[in-house]
Amino acid sequence: MAKEPVRILVTGAAGQIGYALVPMIARGVVLGADQPVILHMLDIPPAADALNGVKMELVDAAFPLLKGVIATTDVVEACTGVNIAIMVGGFPRKEGMERKDVMSKNVSIYKSQASALEKHAAANCKVVVVANPANTNALILKEFAPSIPEKNITCLTRLDHNRALGQISERLNVQVCDVKNVIIWGNHSSTQYPDVSHATVKTPSGGKPVPVLVADDAWLKGEFISTVQQRGAAIIKARKLSSALSAASSACDHIRDWVLGTPEGTWVSMGVYSDGSYNVPAGLIYSFPVTCRNGEWKIVQGLSIDEFSRKKLDLTAEELTEEKALAYSCLS
Repeated sequence: MAKEPVRILVTGAAGQIGYALVPMIARGVVLGADQPVILHMLDIPPAADALNGVKMELVDAAFPLLKGVIATTDVVEACTGVNIAIMVGGFPRKEGMERKDVMSKNVSIYKSQASALEKHAAANCKVVVVANPANTNALILKEFAPSIPEKNITCLTRLDHNRALGQISERLNVQVCDVKNVIIWGNHSSTQYPDVSHATVKTPSGGKPVPVLVADDAWLKGEFISTVQQRGAAIIKARKLSSALSAASSACDHIRDWVLGTPEGTWVSMGVYSDGSYNVPAGLIYSFPVTCRNGEWKIVQGLSIDEFSRKKLDLTAEELTEEKALAYSCLS
């Protein structure tokens, strides 16, 4: 029997990431080749014509799984009945802007979208926030959508996770699918901590630890970390545009693993609501290693944290605590 369509919201759908993301969703990259979808696309009124153009292209592509497209500038229409919400739209930092100005704009956007999801989304709607500052935008959304369970509000750090996998794969000249269990701790910002101390590579004689195979502690604690942290800026410098294709692909990975589950023995990185694990302050949206099963994520427990890692975990937590205070000051 054919499955009921899943309604997936993409905000900022006329933008670069949205344009890369919606065909992936329509092709079944997110929920599988047997799951029909109805796309809800939201953007701001000045982007209405571009949004309609994206809708026309989706129709023209004749995706068999795509059972409907709603393209709108009305937040209530966009949020009505959605099962999954991918929050790509946000206010980017522009030259000369203070952090507080950016935060204030995003607080306003996420307050309004959270209220619409709260009132009109389907029960048990899953949310992933992509727009920066992603962790704190997700926290604001959680504040103003109290009936959405906190475990259903996440932010995207899978892009950083995938970047870390890519760097190790290139360094060791191995297939990226043979590298697993890197971790992104903390904020989706330049304070994030890409950690490979528990990562392994599949070899003919079994899994081998990444630090042993790389055998270069200085690179792992220096250039590797800064490359992953600064990768977005490097792409902007090269493309003169921000990373869209990789961000869209990572958002698909995030949702697919969350809904369909992670492979046995493999964890991924997700920005989730901290319960105090690893001495991270509770009440932050913080990136942890997680496993997923039956549509639920669970923080991987019991990993050893050395002194170097501890400092990195604490540093990014401090930045998130400051961001949270800044965001809440914009509410008053």
